[in-house]
Amino acid sequence: MSSPSHPAAINRRNALKTGLAGAGLLASGLTGTASAAKAPKPLSLKKGAVIVFQGDSITDANRDRKNKKANDAKAFGRGYPFHIASNLLMRHPDLDLTFYNRGVSGNRVPHLDSRWQADCIDLKPDVLSILVGVNDIWHKLNGQYDGTVETYETGFTALIERTRKALPKTHIVICEPFVLKCGAVKDNWFPEMTERIAAAKRVAEATGCTWVPFQEAFTAEVEKGTKPDYWAADGVHPSMAGHMLMAKVWGETTGLL
Repeated sequence: MSSPSHPAAINRRNALKTGLAGAGLLASGLTGTASAAKAPKPLSLKKGAVIVFQGDSITDANRDRKNKKANDAKAFGRGYPFHIASNLLMRHPDLDLTFYNRGVSGNRVPHLDSRWQADCIDLKPDVLSILVGVNDIWHKLNGQYDGTVETYETGFTALIERTRKALPKTHIVICEPFVLKCGAVKDNWFPEMTERIAAAKRVAEATGCTWVPFQEAFTAEVEKGTKPDYWAADGVHPSMAGHMLMAKVWGETTGLL
């Protein structure tokens, strides 16, 4: 690889259950009870806050990776981080906010770990948003990787714990990995993709991170009757509408937009 309106929690859970079941994506544990970890505090932005987006090609969104500048359109690509950053910069000109996109196409959890010091910790984010997981299964299906659901969960947990140790005041947002059943996404993606989604949610709950329900949002839209390829033609990379939906869900879940 190189949300709907923000309803009450119970309605969103119901949408997830019916949507994932209809799409063949519902797995044991995905909508289970939360762990005993302390729930994250509501997210807010202080003056001079630094916000970093991390992940794979969905976050990368064809950004110019040679451009390391903050708040620069070419350095952000055309995806959901661009929409979120642009919206927050427009809303808060008095806060002197700093945004970075450090998503890299093709990345899996081990890739993030290998570049974490420079692309995360050294940037000292006040808010860190991570979306990673689809390559961990896609590359496996293509014979380029042999990582299991367990190695994904263990590695992701270790990455968050490393971040907590280095940046104890950083608010971490873990975004739900997602696919839509079209394009490259076939029956052989399941049930493992659903298991990986459940693993990512366990990591968020166990480490007290904010959870952004991207799969839930896309599934709910498909359940309303929109074809999956409207949101992501290949089942993985969002369309213009898909990226805007992600920005909307991220903003509503974090309470920042």
